[in-house]
Amino acid sequence: MRRTDWRKDCVFQNVDPHERGSFPGSSAPWSPALALVGFVGLCLLVAAANAALITSGGASWYLSLNQPPGMPPSVVFSPAWTALYILIGIAGWLVWRRVGAARPLRLWGWQLLLNALWLPAFFGLHSVALGVVVVVPLLLLIALTIQAFARVKPIAAWLMAPYFACAAYGTYLSIGFWWLNHA
Repeated sequence: MRRTDWRKDCVFQNVDPHERGSFPGSSAPWSPALALVGFVGLCLLVAAANAALITSGGASWYLSLNQPPGMPPSVVFSPAWTALYILIGIAGWLVWRRVGAARPLRLWGWQLLLNALWLPAFFGLHSVALGVVVVVPLLLLIALTIQAFARVKPIAAWLMAPYFACAAYGTYLSIGFWWLNHA
């Protein structure tokens, strides 16, 4: 089979020359799917690491805290954040396909790093104040990421919007925990 033969039968055929993937010059027809798995997998890895931290001792301390009004039941967090992490991964992948490791994707990486640090600060160190110190810049970075994504691939910005809403709610909860438990 000649090099050009696989392109016409490729499921992931990309006709937009501005996006990375299986368009002329690409090295393999499966590269977009593999990259998508990588982006979503990285986000789910953050989720799994944070979940392990909560189950390894952070839960009992957390349950001893005074809770702010509007605190949802704990069973809501796991499925909601799993869905959010998948959306975050897809959004990052969409932008990567368009601009590679440019500024919007670097912002995405920084917000994911702060996301990964919030639970260790809050649950791991049992520090509500440190959790607030991490979550406020996280919210700002998510907003900047959405703004940058909107310029590159608007659907990616929309995929990040539920994450921003949940992070804003999480910021409210974090500040509420600090206010009610800062003794």
